[in-house]
Amino acid sequence: MLYPLSLAVFRQKSTEMQLKSFVREIGNMSKKFTKKEKHECRRGGAYIAPDSSPLSSTAGSSTALTEHGRWANLPPELLLDIIQRVEARETCWPGRGDVVACASVCRSWRQITKEVVKTPEQCGFLTFPISLKQPGSRDTPIECFIQREKATSTYRLYMGLSPALSGNLNKLLLVAKKVRRATCTDFVISLVGNDFSRSSNNYVGKLNQPPKDSLVRSTNRSLQKTHSRQVSPRKPMFITAKISYELNVLRTRGPSRMKCDMYSIPASAIGQGGTAPTPTAFTNCNDEARLGFKTLKSAQNVPLVLRNKAPRWHEQLQCWCLNFKGRVTVASVKNFQLVAAAEPSQNVAVPEQEKVILQFGKIGKDIFTMDYRYPLSALQAFAISLSSFDTKPVCE
Repeated sequence: MLYPLSLAVFRQKSTEMQLKSFVREIGNMSKKFTKKEKHECRRGGAYIAPDSSPLSSTAGSSTALTEHGRWANLPPELLLDIIQRVEARETCWPGRGDVVACASVCRSWRQITKEVVKTPEQCGFLTFPISLKQPGSRDTPIECFIQREKATSTYRLYMGLSPALSGNLNKLLLVAKKVRRATCTDFVISLVGNDFSRSSNNYVGKLNQPPKDSLVRSTNRSLQKTHSRQVSPRKPMFITAKISYELNVLRTRGPSRMKCDMYSIPASAIGQGGTAPTPTAFTNCNDEARLGFKTLKSAQNVPLVLRNKAPRWHEQLQCWCLNFKGRVTVASVKNFQLVAAAEPSQNVAVPEQEKVILQFGKIGKDIFTMDYRYPLSALQAFAISLSSFDTKPVCE
């Protein structure tokens, strides 16, 4: 009676080994097309290859089809089953890179892989570069951390619990470069840590502070995003959010107040049956601007507004406290939690208004956790968190 069971287990293990060997071969074949991207891998293959890879161009596709001819001709049913098995088996990085490797074989593989892989809102995973612009999970926060490098003025966003707990499983998502100017400070956001040019495919967006706002009562920062390969200063940029810190002029006891106007997310997104914009591909600057304004206008919705959750004064500790559920361990004026600020007319349930959408806090020297969820994307959450690194005058 035990023999058939043992044989079944052996066959299952044999199938799994064959699948791993198959995926490993696919991954090795696809590496030659992504040598430039792999240069940025510092921790366990910690880099999401951009969509604009050599395989996406006509010449690149022809080369890939020639190189991977035997794989491109697999029956669609078999190919779908293979990719579904790989996607279901690899649920975290660096193993998730096998899914990206499948999408790098050829057009047919890429198309089926994109159909199989779900958005972060549906599965809670970040797989492709476009995942960084899509809303996070509705059920549980996506846990990340930011590592600050003061010497180079760079900020690296990783997916993982912390450097100590995640180890080689950390996944590099985005990198920001702090650029000091005469009247303001900008943060340029890129997919890699060695290319911050606005004309590059790795360029994602910019967090900047208008110079004229430096003397007013509140400090405003706006997130501007563009995905055009050639950006000219004359071209308009789509402002997707505005972050405001209210100055405490009297320097009285208490934390400063924070407000985020999310122009690209309608307030109805957090209501029952609401949805947030979920891009499926990187677009150029002008197309994204028209799409964004049209979406909010046609839906007759006001933008989503986020405010920092009010802390409670702890008499014994003699300080303001928030419940970060163990994700923040060091007291800092930079720590915050953001919740939705809904109007009574918007009919948003009380539990939704109390749900923490983004929390940011310090856990060590130059190490900060960043946990976000729907309707924010990783890019939006990262930009909001970056604003706290340049707002010392408005903090208590």
